[in-house]
Amino acid sequence: MYRLIARLDIKGDKLIKSVQLDGVRPVGDPRDSAQNYYEQGADELLFMDAVASLYGRNHLADVIRYTAENVFVPMTVGGGLRTLEDVDTVLKAGADKVAINTAAVLRPNFITEVAQEFGSQCMVLQVDAKRKGAGNWEPYIDGGREPTGLNVLEWTNRGVQLGAGEILLTSVDQEGTRLGFDVELCKTITASVSVPVIASGGMGSIQDLIDLMHSGAADAVAMADILHVQRVPLGKIKAEALAAGIPVRMQ
Repeated sequence: MYRLIARLDIKGDKLIKSVQLDGVRPVGDPRDSAQNYYEQGADELLFMDAVASLYGRNHLADVIRYTAENVFVPMTVGGGLRTLEDVDTVLKAGADKVAINTAAVLRPNFITEVAQEFGSQCMVLQVDAKRKGAGNWEPYIDGGREPTGLNVLEWTNRGVQLGAGEILLTSVDQEGTRLGFDVELCKTITASVSVPVIASGGMGSIQDLIDLMHSGAADAVAMADILHVQRVPLGKIKAEALAAGIPVRMQ
């Protein structure tokens, strides 16, 4: 069963959308949108504090706490989580999983610490990847602003070895472009790791989802722009995916 995840990138108290993790614009209220996507049948919700890495802390506890009272699907929270106390705060607010990028790159053993303290199913390794040539991508940190010098395939494998139970894989090149997923990137990682991979970045049409899933390149998809600007409702995405032979959960 493939999971369709609504991704909500948040700056302050606004739901935002960006292009290649830059040039953000407000598109709504995260609380209202989360409730709406839940009612439309989202399998999970993904909340990302878009500027937390710049300021060193996550500001989403209040949004998560509010959402957890009315939404009953798994919620993942990412952005600016640097200590076990940070993770504990958002989990106690109602999150089920945490997505960690910058802190994991700067101190890889943090992955193990989170997995041991809260379970590997809670530890999602967030990877923002930029293409560096044929068959080569580099993970970026600090909201896609800073290169790491790492190889994405080597880094994701190391992250899984350290305890990550899932990979959130965002193509920075495709993010916000509506030009489709980086299928090659997704297939490269999915074929190499033993944990589920969530593909994010670039979904512009239902066909993009169908192409990705038929290629076997991901276990789940995180959608943002296509939902936020109401180009296609989630119910229609699910119905057409099912008609194309992709097993998804219907309400």
